[in-house]
Amino acid sequence: MRVRLATLGDAEAIRAIYNPEVLESTVTFDLVARTLEDQLKWIDEHSGAHPAIVAVEDGVVAGYGSLSAYKERPAYRTSVEDSVYVHRAWQDKGVGRLLLSSLVGLAADHGFHAIFARIVGDHDASIALHERCGFETIGVEKEVGRKFNQWLDVVVMQLLVDRNDRSGPALGD
Repeated sequence: MRVRLATLGDAEAIRAIYNPEVLESTVTFDLVARTLEDQLKWIDEHSGAHPAIVAVEDGVVAGYGSLSAYKERPAYRTSVEDSVYVHRAWQDKGVGRLLLSSLVGLAADHGFHAIFARIVGDHDASIALHERCGFETIGVEKEVGRKFNQWLDVVVMQLLVDRNDRSGPALGD
């Protein structure tokens, strides 16, 4: 399996991973599935310093991840938030760890210092993944989201990145 930067050609594969989570789970707080136009715009916005990546096996996108600006104010520019989504058929096969470690490496390469993860409180697999990659829980936002007629907590995790201690694998071309 290799990891590479996402391209516009990956839009449908990313939608196929993301939209079931929007419609059937609480792992994202989005309530409306993405259209192809939405997904193309999202990929376009996730280039440069805040990239989107995909994990690909034999031409099949098994998962994707991205870095996003943490906050808009200039003093936060050295902080990012990560997102990782793995196709349900590829879960528990190391894809999430490959993606997250690649994002940590990209964050280091791009000069970011702090990476945040905001994870719905009962998503034990994502919390464990982030812990395995060195993230620490720094707080819980109580009942900040509402989906499927239930209040949802968000676990906030953080990793401080040392640019000289790059842990992510190199991206394929």
